[in-house]
Amino acid sequence: MTSLDDYRATQRRSVALLSVGQVLGGLGLGAGLSLGAIIAAELSGSPAWSGMAATMTTLGAAAAAIPLARLARARGRRVALTVGALVAALGAVVTITSVVVDSFPLLLLALALLGSGTAVALQSRFAATDLASSKHRARDLSLVVWATSLGAIVGPNLVGPGESVGAALGLPPLAGSFVFTVVAQIVAAVVYVVGLRPDPLLLRQELDAAPATPSSVAPAVGSPRRAAFAITAVALSHAVMVSVMSMTPVHLSGHGSSITIIGLVISLHIAGMYLLSPVFGALADRAGRVPVILLGQGIFVAALVTVAVAADSQTGVTVGLVLLGLGWSASTVAGSALLAESVAAERRSILQGRSDLAMNIAGALGGALAGPVLALLGYSGLASLALVIVTVTVVLAIRLRLLSRR
Repeated sequence: MTSLDDYRATQRRSVALLSVGQVLGGLGLGAGLSLGAIIAAELSGSPAWSGMAATMTTLGAAAAAIPLARLARARGRRVALTVGALVAALGAVVTITSVVVDSFPLLLLALALLGSGTAVALQSRFAATDLASSKHRARDLSLVVWATSLGAIVGPNLVGPGESVGAALGLPPLAGSFVFTVVAQIVAAVVYVVGLRPDPLLLRQELDAAPATPSSVAPAVGSPRRAAFAITAVALSHAVMVSVMSMTPVHLSGHGSSITIIGLVISLHIAGMYLLSPVFGALADRAGRVPVILLGQGIFVAALVTVAVAADSQTGVTVGLVLLGLGWSASTVAGSALLAESVAAERRSILQGRSDLAMNIAGALGGALAGPVLALLGYSGLASLALVIVTVTVVLAIRLRLLSRR
């Protein structure tokens, strides 16, 4: 019989391996955050289409969410994460091809395939909770989220080296960075397929089927109302972040900022998204999930007001983007932990897939609408409209707390 120490050791090893995969995934996808909107504007011939970069990436992640969740349920996290990483690598290859042949439709397909990498990152955070104890569920989830920062912060700053690599390979300057994406995603796939043994989700399913399960790894009790709020809060928070972040490179480029500066700003934004996630995870374990979600929404308000007021200031935009990342981090870590503990064990992977689907659809809509809004109302107007979404999340959170006290 497997001992409690064995479960704990498997959980520690799983979190470590998932973290390594997140580092590689973040490294591979970071350049896309900086260059996607710019490439889309260049290949389409109009900045109004720049938002389609974020839209197609998030639609691709949404399309991959349910299939990867079902694959995880049937074959385990190891197989699902490996397949997702390989699809993202293919997307990077197609991205390079689209730039070489100057094809905007091909770029849209490529970005959708790249979205599979985002789906892998999202599923990885839930994989960290498969064997987590109830006292440390948010912490373990946040550690995997945090690991993304190690690669994602560096990724946007590979634009310069990417141009050199592209030149050496005979590629256009904007395509070179995606060579790093191909390599990073393939290595991540190897890490998952070789290292993620025993598979945490398959072991979780065995535990759930066993007549006696150690209390510290017992499954969470289902709570449909809290699960529905968690899915909604994470989705709306993602929409706020994607809509503003996706238009920042276009806005800064229009104000004369260089690609290097844009990469730095996005790196700082990503640092806000991931570096403090363990802090928010520990806080969510101590203070509760909903209070930390509300904290995230408060940080969003500070971010959006800063961006709206200081839209013409490169420093102001940078500060706003960092705060935007922090708000996303608090909301996503706490919301994901709330979902993980509010879903009955037998439905966990499927509900998590639906959460990722909702999250990415919301992000896709945010990215799609952000371009036209930027063209009509400017960067400040975009930030002001995002405040409406924040208000909805706050109202739902307060309503949930009031209902929970009855």
